[in-house]
Amino acid sequence: MLPRLVPILALGLLAGCASSDRESYHLATLEAIEQSEANLNNQINNLQLQLSNQTDYIESLETEIEEMTVHLSKVTALFSLPPESKVEEEEEEPIVQQSSSYSPTATYVLGEIEKVSIGSVPTQFDARVDTGAATSSINAVDVKEFERNGQTWVRFHLTDGETTLDESNWIEAPVVRSVKIRQSTSEEVERRKVVELWIKLGEIHEKAQFTLADRSQMSHPVLLGREFIRDIAVVDISRKYLHTEIK
Repeated sequence: MLPRLVPILALGLLAGCASSDRESYHLATLEAIEQSEANLNNQINNLQLQLSNQTDYIESLETEIEEMTVHLSKVTALFSLPPESKVEEEEEEPIVQQSSSYSPTATYVLGEIEKVSIGSVPTQFDARVDTGAATSSINAVDVKEFERNGQTWVRFHLTDGETTLDESNWIEAPVVRSVKIRQSTSEEVERRKVVELWIKLGEIHEKAQFTLADRSQMSHPVLLGREFIRDIAVVDISRKYLHTEIK
């Protein structure tokens, strides 16, 4: 009886081993598939991250191109202006809109040089009307900054370089904003205060913004830019003192 059972037991053991091998192989296959899926997911995540980084880089390049385009347009505009008007200005505060008591007409013409009165100063000053300059400026010396009612004010002498400086030349005004100026002859940036003052030119009695500058090396103590003459008058650079009373 025993000899007959031996083959049967041997076959049973072999069948059990084969079944165990198949199960081990099946588990190994599942583990390999899961590992492959994990690797694929990691690769997909890495690709998505790289794509996101590339998108951000492209957006940053587009921003730089836009900034360079704006800068190039400013440089081009600077080289097209007269030497005195070649400045780079950066506004740090919103521009205060001008208030006018003069109703402009299209036929009101200004010469390249006009006589103007600024604020309460009794002296009349030569003013160069320059459409190439954005803002207006005046020759201010002895500039002193102080605070009044929680606001920054400045006190300065307005001079033409010839009139004696005394109490009649003093002007006090609140600071409207500040600008950064870079002259064409220098790479240094200069910070200047901007004030709002009344100006009288012929029939025009206008409140305009002026940067406080040292114009002692300029031919005229006052420069009137585009912001002043916009919608008010046109300029004929071949003529001068069209609105000056000649005695």
